[in-house]
Amino acid sequence: LDTKNQPTAINICHVGSLNSSIVHPREVFKSAILANAASILVAHNHPSTDPTPSREDIEVTKRLVEAGRIVGIELLDHVVVGGERFVSLKEKGYV
Repeated sequence: LDTKNQPTAINICHVGSLNSSIVHPREVFKSAILANAASILVAHNHPSTDPTPSREDIEVTKRLVEAGRIVGIELLDHVVVGGERFVSLKEKGYV
């Protein structure tokens, strides 16, 4: 997102398997840096249709927040989608 929270790019940085996905902050922030983003939103789905964040989701979120601080690109939220529901990790206090 730019400084007015308008999208500068939409990127799919990783496609996982049925029950896991390995995400590294460098892949997430590479596109953001190349797009001159001021901030980012991250989202992923849970094929199980249960959007409850896993321990790994929470750990990745913490790593993305820290990496964003280092490179100067704020993580605004990490949204987990499952079926017709979603969970905001910002609302849960992880961002």
